[in-house]
Amino acid sequence: MKQAIPVILILCLAALPGCKIIHESEKTEVVSVGPEGDAARNQARLEETFDSQLLPLITTGPLDVAGLRAALASDGLEAAGSAHGNQGSGRGAAWNFPVQGDGIIVAAKLDTSARTVSVDVDKDGVGDVTVQLGPVIRGTALRDVAPFYNFDDFRDQIEFAKLARAINDRIKPLLKVPDGDLVGMTMSFVGVTPLKSPQETMVVTPVEMSFAK
Repeated sequence: MKQAIPVILILCLAALPGCKIIHESEKTEVVSVGPEGDAARNQARLEETFDSQLLPLITTGPLDVAGLRAALASDGLEAAGSAHGNQGSGRGAAWNFPVQGDGIIVAAKLDTSARTVSVDVDKDGVGDVTVQLGPVIRGTALRDVAPFYNFDDFRDQIEFAKLARAINDRIKPLLKVPDGDLVGMTMSFVGVTPLKSPQETMVVTPVEMSFAK
């Protein structure tokens, strides 16, 4: 009868192919890397940096649109980016520039959750800059303009991408858009534009904007 016990034990173990026996010496601390962990870490990052570092970085001394264009024309993208912006992570990533401007809205796309306006800043009657209005904010410019958001400090590219979305979500309440037709209104903005070439159309993700008739 005593010999039957090991046999029964072997049969029971054979019936559990999906199980693994872990010896006490093999146990290690389990670190949560799920979405809850990402969200908590990114929330902590934003609490530490959003108001105290990110917004001042963008709003303190941004180039105006004409000044950015002049720097791109005279110095080229790399030199202008090194002097006035920050490059995102990865080969071929865009340079991200704090920029400000004002002008007349000549076109508005408001029939989508990713609303935009086209702003004429040089008074030639043609839109020069596209400004995102939300509520859906696209892109990673607000994250990538900041050198203190270093990819190497993140668990992986998923957590890094979640930070960009969290920043975009955080900025939404600051973007107040008046009701009605925006075309013909004057708009002022401060934000970030990503550029991969000097000739690329500027698409600004604003952190400040105002409208006037």
